[in-house]
Amino acid sequence: MKNQENNGRFSPLVRVLRGLRRGLRALGFALQRARAGLRNWILRRRRARLDYVVMKVGGSLPERAGPSRNFIQRRLPLPPEPLSLERLNQRLHTAADAENVGGVLFLFEGFSADLSTLASFRASLKRLREAGKRAVVYTPYLDLAHYYAASAADAIVSPPLSSFQVLGLRAELLFLKDALENAGIEAEVIQISPYKTAFDPLAKADMSPEQEEQLNWLLDDLYDRLTAEMADARQMSQEQLQSLIDRAPHTADAAREHGLIDYVAYEDELAHLLANNGAQHSTSAEDKKENGERPRARLATWGQGQRLLLKRVRRSTHRYVGVLSIEGTLAMGPSRQPPIELPIPLVGGVIAGESTIIQQLRRAERDRRMAALVIHVDSSGGSPDASDLIWRAVWRVAQKKPVVAYMSNTAASGGYYICAPAHFIVAQPVTVTGSIGVVAAHVATGKLFDRLSINTASVSRGERALMRSTIRPLDETARQILWEDINYAYARFKEVVAQGRDLPLNELDPICQGRVWTAHQARQRKLVDGFGDLSAAVREAAQRADLHFDEDVTIRTVTIHNAQGFRLARPVEEAGRLLSIQALQSLAALADRPLLHLPFHISLR
Repeated sequence: MKNQENNGRFSPLVRVLRGLRRGLRALGFALQRARAGLRNWILRRRRARLDYVVMKVGGSLPERAGPSRNFIQRRLPLPPEPLSLERLNQRLHTAADAENVGGVLFLFEGFSADLSTLASFRASLKRLREAGKRAVVYTPYLDLAHYYAASAADAIVSPPLSSFQVLGLRAELLFLKDALENAGIEAEVIQISPYKTAFDPLAKADMSPEQEEQLNWLLDDLYDRLTAEMADARQMSQEQLQSLIDRAPHTADAAREHGLIDYVAYEDELAHLLANNGAQHSTSAEDKKENGERPRARLATWGQGQRLLLKRVRRSTHRYVGVLSIEGTLAMGPSRQPPIELPIPLVGGVIAGESTIIQQLRRAERDRRMAALVIHVDSSGGSPDASDLIWRAVWRVAQKKPVVAYMSNTAASGGYYICAPAHFIVAQPVTVTGSIGVVAAHVATGKLFDRLSINTASVSRGERALMRSTIRPLDETARQILWEDINYAYARFKEVVAQGRDLPLNELDPICQGRVWTAHQARQRKLVDGFGDLSAAVREAAQRADLHFDEDVTIRTVTIHNAQGFRLARPVEEAGRLLSIQALQSLAALADRPLLHLPFHISLR
């Protein structure tokens, strides 16, 4: 009763404050439009126009921009922050709005991005072209990754000594069993089914029939999707493109003759080449102006060109869509990134810590201005405990507001576990997902110590105190306990999938048991709902939250970062962490525990 009285007492004041806030927003928008209108008037009077804005793209193309650097970090000689897809899309959106620019010229500088990221880049180019702008790519690289990205453009330009190196897809695996045994290390793997092959390289000397079957259906689907998309973009049949790939490599001139690229030119020739959209590529006399100069397209870098572009001011939704990225191996504790990555399976790399992620999800759950949440997942999985705790936090948010999962390059095993409670799952067709299963391994180093003349001794209490010792192999009791743990975790995993995807629990094994799928295959099995990039996931979340957006109203998005933000570790701390990383210790931490982890990683590099 008292709360109701207080609410009644303060409701007029609340209404006044809300009205004042709406008025201030309207005033701010009016001032913004007035400034943009004046600026556009000046630019039109100056007849400011560009043929192309030039953007350099390359590297890993992370999905979201990281937290802003603080005052001290901005004054340190740190490398520049990588261009993210988020910032790239903002730039392309600005270019698409500008009436006084013809298109964007992309200079490829070498990608290290995975396949799904490149598919998102292609989607960005498609939106730019749909807005009536021309997209041109200049690339000295013509391997699969770069050609897949470039093929979405209107035109591809390469220098004369470039070579079309799209040779197909391959999967090469290393099996360490014999080498480990020669070193005196014994690895024993317990898996829910032969398809859960995460530790096969440690315990097998060759590829199992199940792993070969799985790789074949993945490569079949990926090759079909990639060649179909590239052929369609280049306006040729899929069979024709596959035939050219089978006869690759091709010189740049041969690639142009076959229709794989459009022009052969050096970077310094682009201004001439792009005059009249490439019509003036010839150097003949009739192509020259009266003063003897060849026509040039008006080019400007993004830093220079953005000051010349006409701007369109849009309103944004008052409530926003939150975006939370969960990237790396799922583990207990805080998120962290080791100073080095070790060349050992499952060891090193970015750690997505459950305590950090749950803290971020709790903030999302409480935030009333957040209308919906998009979780961007790029993870091969990891700890079942961490996966389950993150799943619970995502599930809690989903009880209060729409949650959409966007699966980036990989969202498999534990990475799929945390996506399951989302109301809708979006992925690229080439995203790797599934791997719904559990595996565990025990590594015994006793023979290695014997060969090195290292004597070991132990004192224990309790019948099973030595059960997980890394010195000796598993006994029957330990093996049975580990098998029961795996089955319990697998049963829980299937419950999560059945509940989140509304699938019959007793019909899940044929699509689970560790099997890995492309998202195209996963959608056929009802594990994925739709295809698209992160922008598509944001639009889906906004629609589910009943946010109004159109050509004049944009969806406001806010990236949820760690509450502590980006912090430059002290050199002494970094050195201590580096010295604390030891390969055998890291392997031991993973041993004798169920793991929700993808068996392999597919890369274009």
